Amino acid sequence: MKVLIAGAGIGGLTTALCLLQRGFEVQLIEKSEVLGEVGAGIQLPPNAMKVFEKIGISEALKKVAFAPKSVEAKLGKDGRKVFSVPIDARRWGGPFFTIHRADYIDVLKAELLRRSPKSLILNENIVSYESFGSGIAFHTAGGNAISGDVLIGADGIKSVMRGQMFGADKPRFTGNVAWRAVVPASALNEAPRPTSCAWFGRGKHAVTYPLRGGELVNFVGVVERAEPLDKGWRESGEPSDVLADFAGWNSYLADVLKAISPDDLYRWGLYDRAPLERWTDGRAALLGDAAHPMLPFMAQGAAMAVEDAWVLADELSNSDDIGAALIRYESRRKPRASMVQAASRANMKTFHQRSTIGQIMTYGPMWLAGSYAPSIIKRRLDKFYAYDVTGN
Repeated sequence: MKVLIAGAGIGGLTTALCLLQRGFEVQLIEKSEVLGEVGAGIQLPPNAMKVFEKIGISEALKKVAFAPKSVEAKLGKDGRKVFSVPIDARRWGGPFFTIHRADYIDVLKAELLRRSPKSLILNENIVSYESFGSGIAFHTAGGNAISGDVLIGADGIKSVMRGQMFGADKPRFTGNVAWRAVVPASALNEAPRPTSCAWFGRGKHAVTYPLRGGELVNFVGVVERAEPLDKGWRESGEPSDVLADFAGWNSYLADVLKAISPDDLYRWGLYDRAPLERWTDGRAALLGDAAHPMLPFMAQGAAMAVEDAWVLADELSNSDDIGAALIRYESRRKPRASMVQAASRANMKTFHQRSTIGQIMTYGPMWLAGSYAPSIIKRRLDKFYAYDVTGN
């Protein structure tokens, strides 16, 4: 069986690897001329690492990642601790890493090309798909038709496949704009904090964590904006603007912000979509952000695509009825993805409490739990990190 995949991001590459492991022929089509990522980090949680352990690339990822000691939250202005939970690989069934997106993609790409050297097609822009008898095909902007038995749309929030399946609609702006930058640890006045830390503020928040064994520090800052920003992932930003957005915050954040180079600062608007009623159309299915775009407030968007990839390969390998297998994939994944989508949206409000009363009512119980009943916070994290899609 030949499976065609649109999009060579984390979801598409992981899907290809899961399918190759089960003996499928794979063709991965990407519109970019090269596979690359902007300078940014990403969290690699235990629930995703369980998939990578099964397909044999966890050690390759570990070599280029960083292992934080804890997950924590602090107040952005003065740095006071809200809670801190040690990483518990035994409890969650796998390690927790932070990783540079470029390193993440490089590891997946290298393994794909090692296993199937001719499976990746670059610089080919998919414009539509078409079913025909016992097959299905992508049509490209260059007039080519690429045929197979199954089509998977892993082409992101602006998915071409999604648009054809369900009609044109635009992602909705959430009122948030994200800043991203990576700075050398050597440029900081103090050693990088070996944690994945969310810093809460009024109408904004930030996240910091080390990358590449501690050589780099990743910064993400999300601020509320009324005016939409829709220029993609690679719009450069001005350091003076991000400094203004987080003026008066604690000394560690100020140290990180001052180390940002204008060449390594990006910003983009955060968009999402309403949940879909279905993800499939005969021999075609959506995966990752094409099916269930995630806001970054749980750091689970890529992990959900990784989980999708495993289930998709599992269902296709257990049935000769492609349409039925894709429907079972959807039914297994939709409740989980919908739960994480909802939790991510809810955290947008949690992280950005504007009023003093709101902060007390929200962060006070978190502080009490973190200080006197950390098991409460661990149980909340369990439903994300302890989940094992490979055992379901």
